Amino acid sequence: MSDKNGIEISRRKALAGIGGIGVASAGAGIGTSAYFSDTESFDGNTLTAGELDLKVDWQQSYYGASETIVPINAYPDHDGDGLQSIDDDTEYVLDNADGENEPIEITCNDLESGADLPEDVFASPNRTPDNGGPIDQQDSLVALDDVKPGDWGEVTFSLHLCDNPGYVWLTADNFSQSGGALTEPEQVSMNETDPSSVVEGDDTGDLADNTYVELWYDDDCDNIRDTGGEQNEGEELDVVIVMDRSGSMSGSLDEAQQGANALISALSPDDQVGLVSFSTGGSDGSGGSNDSTLDAGLTTDHGSVQTAVNGLTSGGRTNMEAAVERAHEELTVADTFAEYGESGAARSGARKIMVVLGDGSPNEGTDVTDSDNNSPVQEANNAKNDDNIQIFTIAYGTGSPGGILGDMASDPADYPNIDQFAFDADVSDVVSTFQEIGGVIGGSETLILGEGDGVHNSPVPLSEAMAIMERNDGMIPLDGTGDMGYGEGATSEERDCFPANSQKCIGMKWWVPTDVGNEIQGDSVSFDLGFYTEQCRHNDGGGQSASS
Repeated sequence: MSDKNGIEISRRKALAGIGGIGVASAGAGIGTSAYFSDTESFDGNTLTAGELDLKVDWQQSYYGASETIVPINAYPDHDGDGLQSIDDDTEYVLDNADGENEPIEITCNDLESGADLPEDVFASPNRTPDNGGPIDQQDSLVALDDVKPGDWGEVTFSLHLCDNPGYVWLTADNFSQSGGALTEPEQVSMNETDPSSVVEGDDTGDLADNTYVELWYDDDCDNIRDTGGEQNEGEELDVVIVMDRSGSMSGSLDEAQQGANALISALSPDDQVGLVSFSTGGSDGSGGSNDSTLDAGLTTDHGSVQTAVNGLTSGGRTNMEAAVERAHEELTVADTFAEYGESGAARSGARKIMVVLGDGSPNEGTDVTDSDNNSPVQEANNAKNDDNIQIFTIAYGTGSPGGILGDMASDPADYPNIDQFAFDADVSDVVSTFQEIGGVIGGSETLILGEGDGVHNSPVPLSEAMAIMERNDGMIPLDGTGDMGYGEGATSEERDCFPANSQKCIGMKWWVPTDVGNEIQGDSVSFDLGFYTEQCRHNDGGGQSASS
């Protein structure tokens, strides 16, 4: 689509994997920019609308006869081996040893617009013999042929709204099913008393009815649905994020804010979260007596805390100790430190968690009540020992005090289900680090569609999932904070826009149960999944037909 001035174009569809209708159509989809009236400015006498650019990348894998997880296709995949990659040094790792996959960081700048996608985007010509050998170009993103009971596959999409916030929907297209050549076992399964009466043409395919699917918000983008972190069923969490906003954060605060918001998005709706920040002044960095500030008290209103995170600005020096003490106070039911004005929202039965990010050694302290300045390790020990608060730390950037923050963190030996409390990060991976912590402290990643989604109490067949999308104009609504199933509806008050310049991953798994019989012999199924977006501003999320 050519660039145009004006606001008459209000919506755009972006599909991930439309091979069934040709690369020309894909060129009109993935990564195509469209103009929307979400940010308007006058340039001379011309009213120019803001740009909404949705880009999509993915990694698809399969588990079958080899009894290992093998790559199928990915985008981007610079060397054609089926594993997502940007260059030789940044390639997705499918880990069959312990199941801990290692995704790579991908940004809008790493992704081509639709017209520039390779014609063989669904092929993996250089897939290794260990992974099953080369794969030719497929007509659709997901093509199931000759699958057996017990086989499964997965594809995780990473969505990037590269310019402005938007509502996003998941779409499906080009669903096709074939019964293939009729076999004797299929004849028997279709008519046990008179198999010979079953003839070619009677078998239109049973694979879609016997293949089950689930869709979820893959918060850590690792192609695995996390079905339970450290959080126990029904357990409440009180989490305080402690953010460095000192002057040295001026070039890296944006990424840290995105990471903190990603952690907040990973929490369950009933979890409380709050925000404490520190420098040598108020939260605006202007100076003053408050070396640490309670920017948001503990609350289940996660959006308000994300707003507080976005409002932080850098300035001043680094009074980490005061911030840790203030966060300790906010997490404590008792008024432990009378000097601080805690919100009083801490819950006595909740598990207490503190997540501390710092990029420099503590060098200032005037706002502490019970110990020497510049001793955040002691303050952290007080929180851990006195009130059983779990502390995760992120040493951020080259100047970060890794030793100090490492000493502040909780000891994994005390928590057998948690391998790591102290992390190192820079601007390139701080978002994924926060997401990893969110996956550890939280519970299950939220289902979009599948057993337990609030609508279904049993596994959902692929045929039903396709029918659900068809009934909803070919698409189902997604939530920008990842805590809403499709059954809530497109205009639900629970639904949030996807923020600009951020990454959100959606996982889809299919599987054939081990008790499925001969009825699927020779059957095949193929389909495409995609994403539709429209601007947040001036829209209510109601959407329109995906064919628009």
